[in-house]
Amino acid sequence: MIALLLSGGMDSACLAWWKRPDVAITVDYGQRPADAEIEAAGAVCKALGIRHEVVRADCSSLGSGDMAGLPPADIAPVPEWWPFRNQLVLTLAGIAAVRLGVTHLMIGALLTDGAHADGRPEFVEAMSAVMALQEGGITVSAPAIELTAVDLVRISQIPKEVLAWTHSCHVANHACGRCRGCFKHSRTCEELGWDPR
Repeated sequence: MIALLLSGGMDSACLAWWKRPDVAITVDYGQRPADAEIEAAGAVCKALGIRHEVVRADCSSLGSGDMAGLPPADIAPVPEWWPFRNQLVLTLAGIAAVRLGVTHLMIGALLTDGAHADGRPEFVEAMSAVMALQEGGITVSAPAIELTAVDLVRISQIPKEVLAWTHSCHVANHACGRCRGCFKHSRTCEELGWDPR
């Protein structure tokens, strides 16, 4: 069984539309926009007719940066950086994945996510090796890691109206229009010639 870590954002929604996993897993780890992410992910799953699992584990006391509503740590490469976030989210999703009988877990990392150490190919390979060593033998992949957001939207052929359901804001349950997530969403839509409103 194949699962996708579905945040409800543009990238993971496009990956869901493109790859059609058996199940999608959304993790509420205490990030500020969790409710909107879960709602967006649920809508994408409903449109695709795939199972949607939500994992909740409040790790907000460990966060930093925009997504935690706190100042970024001194070593943060970008304002939304949360220490070991992708490692944390993959681990939590992996716990649910084992219970579901998942053998392969996809994540929506893109070429442009290299600003984060946990968005690079070597991180994905290392996490796959660690998870494959453990009970369940789950492997991890990032099918879009060599693509930009625009490339992924085009390849996925996701309808505009479905993309409009996604939630990319890093700081709130309604798009703030000022964070890096909102800027990326708007910029991607503009590059595609779509009105993001």
